[in-house]
Amino acid sequence: MLSVDDHDLVRKGIAAILATDTDVTLVAEAGTGRDALRLFAQYRPAITLMDLRLPDMSGIEVTREIRRQYPDARIIALTSYDGDQDIYRALEAGVRGYLLKEMVHTEILRAIRIVHSGKRFIPADVSDRLDGFFPEVALTGREAEVLTLVARGLGNKEIGDMLGTAAGTVKAHVQSILAKLGARDRTHAVTIAIRRGIIHLHSPDMAGAIGNG
Repeated sequence: MLSVDDHDLVRKGIAAILATDTDVTLVAEAGTGRDALRLFAQYRPAITLMDLRLPDMSGIEVTREIRRQYPDARIIALTSYDGDQDIYRALEAGVRGYLLKEMVHTEILRAIRIVHSGKRFIPADVSDRLDGFFPEVALTGREAEVLTLVARGLGNKEIGDMLGTAAGTVKAHVQSILAKLGARDRTHAVTIAIRRGIIHLHSPDMAGAIGNG
């Protein structure tokens, strides 16, 4: 099994849990997306635990690339991201399981066994987050980009200057965003988008979230 997470303490915790089960062998650990790609090619692990937030590329991108090269790869997302769009993007990329880090101590071994058997592992707490949304993709990539800049406190003209477009076009994007999210105003739209995982602020995954929104 390959463990991919940029936090050394998280990887050590996972290793400690796996060490309690003689049926699971941890063959390698990676702290970056590029290391994950290299180590997967080297070891061809039966199961990969993939954090979605990595310093160089998102876990979504790594999953897509691994699945492109090795279509039978069995990958479990292990992440703190619990928005419906985070989950949807991960499933779309090809993960076979989705495990929140808060569940790791109680569910990780069961998740590994289920995914290794060829089945999917989507716990109830995760599937419940998709109710009412899945598979709806709320915003286009440009709309998510605009909303990310709105979240930073920028006005329409400032956003237009950054994106090389007119303030009126930005205003139209904002109106579309409010309608799609059912938001009362710009602040409400930002709150909804962060909760659902449509945008991530101050996160290495943000560019990936925007590009895939």
